[in-house]
Amino acid sequence: MKILFTLLSCCFLQAAAGQVAGTLTTPGGQPIPSANVLLLRSGDSALIKAAVTDEKGAYRIENIRPGKYMLRFSCVGYLTENASPFELIVSEKKDFGARVLKEDNRQLGAVVVRAERPPFQQRPDGTVVNVENSILTKGSSALEVLERSPGVVIDHRNNSINLNGKNGVTVMINGKSMNMPVEQVVSLLNGMSADELEKIELLTTPSARYDAEGSAGIINIILKKNKRPGTNGSLSLTGGYGKGEKGTGSLNLAQNTDKLGLYGSYTFSHDRTYSDLYITSSQNMPILGGQLDVIVRDTTRALRNNHNATFGLDSKLTAKTSVGGSVTYNNSTESSTTPSHNNYNVLPDSLLQYDGQVTGNNRWNNLVTSIYGEKTIREGEKVLLTFDYLHFANHDPTDIQNSFLNKEGTQAGSNDSLFSPRQKGYANTSIQVGVAKLDYTKQLSKKTKLEAGVKGAYTRSTSLSGIESLVNGAWAARSEASNDILIKEGIGAAYASLNARITPSVNLVIGARYEYSNTKMDDRRTGQGIVDRKLGVLFPNLFFSKKLNEFADWQLSYTKRISRPSYNDLASYVGYSDPSAVYTGNPFLLPTITHNIKLGYNYRGYSFSLLFSRDENPIARYQITESPSRDLLYVSPQNLSWQNNLNFQTSLPWKVNNWWSMSYSFAGGLRQFREDYTKEPVEKTYFGYSLNFSQTFTLPQNFSAEISGWYNSRAYNGTTAVAGLGALNAGLKKQLKNDKGTFQLSFSDLLKTVRYNVRYGTLTEEAFSIKNHVTVNTESSKIPILKLTYSRSLGAGTLKSSRKQDGGSGDERDRIRKD
Repeated sequence: MKILFTLLSCCFLQAAAGQVAGTLTTPGGQPIPSANVLLLRSGDSALIKAAVTDEKGAYRIENIRPGKYMLRFSCVGYLTENASPFELIVSEKKDFGARVLKEDNRQLGAVVVRAERPPFQQRPDGTVVNVENSILTKGSSALEVLERSPGVVIDHRNNSINLNGKNGVTVMINGKSMNMPVEQVVSLLNGMSADELEKIELLTTPSARYDAEGSAGIINIILKKNKRPGTNGSLSLTGGYGKGEKGTGSLNLAQNTDKLGLYGSYTFSHDRTYSDLYITSSQNMPILGGQLDVIVRDTTRALRNNHNATFGLDSKLTAKTSVGGSVTYNNSTESSTTPSHNNYNVLPDSLLQYDGQVTGNNRWNNLVTSIYGEKTIREGEKVLLTFDYLHFANHDPTDIQNSFLNKEGTQAGSNDSLFSPRQKGYANTSIQVGVAKLDYTKQLSKKTKLEAGVKGAYTRSTSLSGIESLVNGAWAARSEASNDILIKEGIGAAYASLNARITPSVNLVIGARYEYSNTKMDDRRTGQGIVDRKLGVLFPNLFFSKKLNEFADWQLSYTKRISRPSYNDLASYVGYSDPSAVYTGNPFLLPTITHNIKLGYNYRGYSFSLLFSRDENPIARYQITESPSRDLLYVSPQNLSWQNNLNFQTSLPWKVNNWWSMSYSFAGGLRQFREDYTKEPVEKTYFGYSLNFSQTFTLPQNFSAEISGWYNSRAYNGTTAVAGLGALNAGLKKQLKNDKGTFQLSFSDLLKTVRYNVRYGTLTEEAFSIKNHVTVNTESSKIPILKLTYSRSLGAGTLKSSRKQDGGSGDERDRIRKD
């Protein structure tokens, strides 16, 4: 009887839900997009629901319980207005018609009125991080903001990114994949001002309209875009210091009319940084005399400069046709010097002393161009055509000077390639990608929507790399450490997705994506083929959501995804590590296939989710193996057999009072994997997690403050164990009077805890029976990093997210190297 009563109650409540709708216009009758519409309880003005107007200025708020309410309308450049209180009765649909907002001539654009959004919002496909809510956003880089996001781990030691304990992450900016090596993605995000960010989408179960690339999911960084009529912009300047000076300057400008929008931006970042490394190791290396103990000390001082420029336009040719395009250019350089001191104690009593210095100058030049055309065929039906061209070029020479001395202080070994006092490395990579994509959407009925599309991508990549030694006055190539590789790959894809609102509270999305790829890799030195792989895979997905009431809902989803080996991984690039070890790739890597099942629940801003994933052939980077002749240690990516993750995630925001709010998030659970590339295969099960928190305080005299922190527990990358680490950060903000901008003071890693402790050989016997402990001290572990930022708006612009040019480049930019 109780069950029957509960079911009848639920049906009655759903039937009783009402809605409000309307439009907002300027005094001249033009629609106002991206305005905030707040539904407030009339008695105490408590926020019940919120909506944002679309491009036509329309809004609609559904599933409202009967009661007394009022509406509040706000938008930068316009006066905030309240509608008269009203009462909504059972099942009533109230239309407020067109409301005209008056312009606020006093605003200069620095005051922004927003609907109150929690720091984290859960959707069926993942979690949204509203980075604008954080005081620490200004003065931070995009990478630092990403690192503070729940479930995201940035490994500064290897410049890698993982999500919920897994590699295989696709990084996007405004829906376009960053199809470049992960080291360059990390560098790009580190040079990007976080003031440009609106939000970050952590999509663990993305829909069929996204590329299937990224077994761990997609990190989609949404940038602000100025759509306010007239000339508008923003300016941000940052200066800081740790072990070295830091600086960032960014300028964004836009000129918008009814039919044409022009926008451009430029960012320059400068970072003089530092790290040191200490290794203790035991190993059996035949080329160095057999069983030995090793102690390694080195220090890296690096200077990084990054230039990033973007120009674009959006043109409305007719009421139903729009076209546009953008060009983004990025230039980044990193010059570094790494002196190293190694002691090799060859048992029982021989001693080798290695002293060396590696000087590098890594340069990237990246060009991304995109054009699009959008046509509205009829109401609710449109097509979007995009073309992208991407060109990435990398030049990474290194110069190595070293000496090998025995215990008598004389040169060890002969003047061969291993013991040569002078060596040099080279790595030249060129990647060209062309993409075409066609998307079609049609509103089949008031409750049903169809999305479909096709995509084609072609990539050509060349990689020339190696190490040469100065032997008897002449440069000699080390044949075991050189490559000249050509990769050609074509990918074709088609997808369809049906979105159906079964009832006012139940929504169902069913979709599928099919991708076919043909990858060929040739050795240009021999003319022989290395890889010729054809792969066709169907990726189904399902999303189900149920709104229980105006405060609670739950979601269930299933997705299937893939992580193809990155181009650099397959191309077997060669990088110098030490005289007996090189970084290289693995042309025999298999793609990773992943199945995800997720259950989520939201209640009043609190979110909870449980995600199970199964990976076949997951890729673990920076694993150690032996060369066939057992004279060289390879550090390369390898396939695990499988990996299972059961991950629980929650976000808990609290507003203590009107001046103090806090937010906590947790992501973690059981993780299990099996690998068979070592001498003894092994399985490992462990519990891993990440914690994030923030405390925000509103202070007198237009001051505000924030304290935030994160902690990542012990984890494994293949057989490599990484100890837990975390950081505590703090920031202070001052809003200047008369809209003159803001000052932001931030401190990163106050407790100097960001240091990496890594162990090899703890799970099973590794190559050359290596057992070692690596400690990497980052710059902030020596001294907290201090930054001061000044920022202000120019003109009276409204900043909103840029979603139009979703692009067709999909996962190609991330394939060059991603984690």
